[in-house]
Amino acid sequence: MRPYILAEANWKDIKEQQFEVAILPWAATEAHNYHLPYATDIIEADHIAAESARKAWEAGAKVIVLPTIPFGVNTGQTDILLDMNMSPSTQAAVLNDVLEVLNRQGIHKLLLLNSHGGNDFKMMIRELGLKYPKMFISSCNWFQAMNKGEFFEHAGDHADEMETSLILHLRPDLVRPLEEAGDGHARKPKIKAFTEGWAWAERKWSQVTEDTGVGNPKKATKEKGERFFNAVTDKISTLFVDLAKAKLDDLYE
Repeated sequence: MRPYILAEANWKDIKEQQFEVAILPWAATEAHNYHLPYATDIIEADHIAAESARKAWEAGAKVIVLPTIPFGVNTGQTDILLDMNMSPSTQAAVLNDVLEVLNRQGIHKLLLLNSHGGNDFKMMIRELGLKYPKMFISSCNWFQAMNKGEFFEHAGDHADEMETSLILHLRPDLVRPLEEAGDGHARKPKIKAFTEGWAWAERKWSQVTEDTGVGNPKKATKEKGERFFNAVTDKISTLFVDLAKAKLDDLYE
């Protein structure tokens, strides 16, 4: 039993604990090129949350990792078979219920550990922060925590070299041979402002990529995945520790 993982804990131990921060990993269930499992984002969320929490717990931070939410926003992938969509309004309702429990039980810090690029919690945090003024709600995207160029040769953001390397490290039994993977080629927008990044529109996935990947996975290795996993969990664990230590009436300098 890992005492910082709620799904593994029991009432005998939990009732004696006082937790400082709750961590809610939020993932998605969707196709990841031809070679990675639909649960890629879930596997990453589970392992990154658990390892970061272990490091934070050993540093004295009383954190508790809630079960990963397995469905995310996939509104641009409606024609990809069994890509599961949870609308933002549904996410907000789920988040509201989680916050209601934490607030009532005196755990006033919640971190959303996001594992899916389609999820965006900022507007929900703004709105629900007014409803639960005692709660400090924050979010982070673990996949943006590091400079990926220091670890990987090819850029991408879906079933790419980074994600493939991570799953080769974490669950190699679920990875098909890389020669079966598509090259992850993604078509670029014709509208210049979208390419430059100062304007945005949702990507229609099947128009962007033929294999559902964005980024070439061919240079992925389990060694790269292990190195990245260790580095990113080191960094995220410091966020867990900082949140645990933070005084909510003294957050700014």
